[in-house]
Amino acid sequence: MSTVDSATAPDPMSSGSPTMSRRLDHVGLNVADLAAAQAWYEQAFGYVEDLAVRIDALDLDIVMLIHPARRDRLELLYRPGGRPGLRADNPPDAVLTLGFGHVAFDVQGVDEAFDRLVALGARPVMPPRPSPEPGVRMAFVADPEGNLVELLDRSGQPM
Repeated sequence: MSTVDSATAPDPMSSGSPTMSRRLDHVGLNVADLAAAQAWYEQAFGYVEDLAVRIDALDLDIVMLIHPARRDRLELLYRPGGRPGLRADNPPDAVLTLGFGHVAFDVQGVDEAFDRLVALGARPVMPPRPSPEPGVRMAFVADPEGNLVELLDRSGQPM
């Protein structure tokens, strides 16, 4: 595997088009209990409700959460009749299925964040430890619905 210096690498999103986005806007997470998922992600990561909509034609409810300071967004979607998809118990099992396997949050103090999320009802999956990425600590939990959530603390990385 090779590494690329991001300071000198060409930006594939710079096509000259003023409409080309260069920022991930949000991640969508389908949930079985919209209110419970919203409450957990608000408590766990400090999100607040940005938008709530209902699409009657699809029997679909959507709550868009946003972090007030960082402005990153998490979309929670609920539609009756939803079926469980990937629910890997751990990161190695998650990479055996193509598609999204987890969502990751950059936090300060992985150990404290891990303990706090477990106290809020998350299932411990991988306790805090050094990441394969130098200077980074990592951990994994599963949210109350079983979705894998990675915690990363990059404060030990050299600038």
